[in-house]
Amino acid sequence: MDESSSDEDGSPELPIEIVVYILSLLSASDRKEASLVCRRWYYASQDSHFQKKMLFSFPASASSLELIRGLSRKHRCNLVISQLDGSGMCRTLLFEVGQSLGSKVESLALPGSSITEATLLMLLPQLTALRKLDLRGLDSLFMSGAFLSREEHRHQVRAALSGLQELDLSDIRYLSDLTFNRLTGCTTRLRRLSLAGCHIAFEFDPYKGCPVGVEDSSALLSLRNLRKLLTEQRSTLVALDLSRTSISPESLRTIAQVPGLVLEELCLQGCKELTDYSVEVLVKHQPGLQILDISGCTELTSRSVKAVAHGLKFLRHLSLSRDWRITEKGLVDLLSVPSLSRLDLSECLNISGVETVNGLTSANTSRAQLETLNLKSCTYIRDLAVFSLLQLFGETLRELDLTSCTNVTDLSVHALTTFSPGLKLLRLGWCKEVTDFGLLGVMQAVESDPDNEMGDNGPKFTRTFGNMGFFKPPQLPFEERPKLAMQNTLEHLKHQPGSSLMALSRLQELDLSACPKLTDSSIIQVLRFPDLQRLSLSMLPELTDASLVSVALHCRSLTRLDVSQCPQISDHGVAKAAPHLQRLQHLSLSCCSNITDRSMSILAQHCKRLRTLDISR
Repeated sequence: MDESSSDEDGSPELPIEIVVYILSLLSASDRKEASLVCRRWYYASQDSHFQKKMLFSFPASASSLELIRGLSRKHRCNLVISQLDGSGMCRTLLFEVGQSLGSKVESLALPGSSITEATLLMLLPQLTALRKLDLRGLDSLFMSGAFLSREEHRHQVRAALSGLQELDLSDIRYLSDLTFNRLTGCTTRLRRLSLAGCHIAFEFDPYKGCPVGVEDSSALLSLRNLRKLLTEQRSTLVALDLSRTSISPESLRTIAQVPGLVLEELCLQGCKELTDYSVEVLVKHQPGLQILDISGCTELTSRSVKAVAHGLKFLRHLSLSRDWRITEKGLVDLLSVPSLSRLDLSECLNISGVETVNGLTSANTSRAQLETLNLKSCTYIRDLAVFSLLQLFGETLRELDLTSCTNVTDLSVHALTTFSPGLKLLRLGWCKEVTDFGLLGVMQAVESDPDNEMGDNGPKFTRTFGNMGFFKPPQLPFEERPKLAMQNTLEHLKHQPGSSLMALSRLQELDLSACPKLTDSSIIQVLRFPDLQRLSLSMLPELTDASLVSVALHCRSLTRLDVSQCPQISDHGVAKAAPHLQRLQHLSLSCCSNITDRSMSILAQHCKRLRTLDISR
């Protein structure tokens, strides 16, 4: 081997293909660290195998020009350019994007910008590889109503955007039939369209004081015009977002019944006028829906849940968040849809899990393969329901949110470690009954009191989880209790050794904020997760510097850490922890009154990657 392929000490270098293979075995954050080892490893980390969805986000400034020129070496790139305006510097920047990256940009977003038509038209015709265009909130572009009014401009843009698949026009107040038609006339093969938060006249034209007519309006976007687009592009369009619009039940039925339209994804978040009947018509005419978001549709009841469960046999993701009138009727049918993998029931205040568990255990039906379950603020959820749900779905579960489930206790934590070892995200914020015993995997020892054997003081435990004795389950405000937890789950757990939270070795995000009974005793022993990236320990009054240092030592992958409102955290803890938090990007020390200027100096010295630092109050 010649000298050019050897290190300075004479040892041979690994072939670049071997280094690329080694890096492919690492997570994205670990691969980023490995790229700092040497120049050869850096080049290996830039291999096209790792560059498939690289997103470059930067503000419009003179210093970004060099970055743009450097990106010209990339085969493909996705750009988010913020704070653009009509200044000469911004025009120069967009000119450079067009010249250096015109045939390489696959997606472009311009958040927080106020550019004019002339500025954008200088760039768009050069983006010949564009697949996604995000113009959210760009009122300045549509305010005059003259956007793309000239045929020569439309011809240039049409030639460049012929391959565009995703168009986001959310929150544009001045979108009208005329401007909408001009733009979508240049994008004839859309797959995804978002009009969330736009002012759409579904039934009535306030400018003419009559129902929306047949003429294209120069003041607003009409249902008739939207239906026309859906008809024209029905062969390619599969995803539509009409969230936060005033869509009526009649209008939804009109859209659902467009001939030949086969939607796979529909988002109707916050559309408060929708009714159960309109959802029933929707699932009847769009049975191929795989993703449906009807969160915040406050008029919907369990009728809609049943309709979705029986009508959408390919459903994968469903959000019912903040649908306050929904009860548990229909949830059994829903959780029997085999394709369902993500379910959001957050803030559904009438959900307790009791009827659902009883129905699932008594029915001999197939079950969903749930990967994500959100029960945030379902305050009627209790331990026995959590036990049963985890035994039914725990093997496939990867994300679980129990935030503000105030009746959840250590029993649920033990169920998590027993039935869901594959969890990557766990949120237990504001679960105020969770204690050190739950995290440690042992049961709280209490003295036997024969006179109070039938009293409702919660479960009675012996020394360890493995020796858990018989106990009276917590009182529920319902006549029936979940059968599975009573008959199968608890019997199973009595013969299993206890597991601490460390059993969840794949955790990447953990939220234990506002669990006031947690102390250093459990945090120091349990929080040892090499892959953990996001951790919240805010509002834990007993947390001290010892826990902060232990977390820093054993959770080296942390990029986000929140220890706000932990009054015992001090400069001493920050000084010992900071050298081990070199990947940290976001840190909150709000309301930590023992933090002084000394901590700021230490963080500046060791945490070079910090992007946000909260030291308010």
